[in-house]
Amino acid sequence: MTSNLAAVSYGVNISSESLNHVRRALADAGLEVSSESHGGDDRFDVVTASVTSGPATAGDLAVLRRKIAETAVAGVDTAIVPEGLRQASRKLLIMDVDSTLIQQEVIELLAEYAGKREEVAAVTEAAMRGELDFAQSLHARVAVLAGLPATVVDSVRQEVRLSLGAAELVAAFKEAGHVVAVVSGGFNQILGPIADELGLDYWIANELEILDGALTGKVLGAVIDRAAKEKYLREWAAAEGIGIEHTIAVGDGANDLDMLGAAGIGVAFNAKPAVRAVADAVITMPYLDAVRHIANV
Repeated sequence: MTSNLAAVSYGVNISSESLNHVRRALADAGLEVSSESHGGDDRFDVVTASVTSGPATAGDLAVLRRKIAETAVAGVDTAIVPEGLRQASRKLLIMDVDSTLIQQEVIELLAEYAGKREEVAAVTEAAMRGELDFAQSLHARVAVLAGLPATVVDSVRQEVRLSLGAAELVAAFKEAGHVVAVVSGGFNQILGPIADELGLDYWIANELEILDGALTGKVLGAVIDRAAKEKYLREWAAAEGIGIEHTIAVGDGANDLDMLGAAGIGVAFNAKPAVRAVADAVITMPYLDAVRHIANV
């Protein structure tokens, strides 16, 4: 019995030479190409090949993905995706927020108002590389915000910019009848208006404590860490009656690893090396909506 898969290559201006390299890599990995289609737009190219392999377990797919990744051409990423996920009638897309759905790290924008941006950015980088416990690092970073007027939250909200293609990605999934969720180690006060604007089905983040019109330097309740991100993926998929194998998770840092590992396909978007090394798919372009081509939406 064979496994039906798709090899989706995407990149800015994929050359015929690069495409031939991908074809050879697929053949060397034991994948037989039965058809090929070309798409994309004026920003990036997409080439989707229908491929078959021998019976493929999750471990087999991981090996195949590693083989393809090892032979990748600069500027061209290739995702190996089960057709069962691509053809599913309902899917759940779940994304990280900071440096994924949006271009910035909100904690760093807030820290700018306390004159602590560089200090906080260094801690954020270490946490996203997996060198620090996320909850501890979050408490340490939020502590520097103590005493700032609550109005800085409104100012930062105006600075936030969606990643290129983010709105288009969400709209495409929603229009096709799929479910879109975000789970963030950031803050509800920033995420709420974005979630409303995009029409997200589910969303959650941390809550900044505000008393007497000022930030206290604390967050309320349990921190949204890597374990919580996986938990919400599973809970929301179950609530929607969507099998975990039909979920797509997207993130960039160590805090996203459990979520990416649990999803039907985990996508590293402009991610840290540790995340790119274990993700099912990697996007190195700045266009978040490349995810829709991976998921066939």
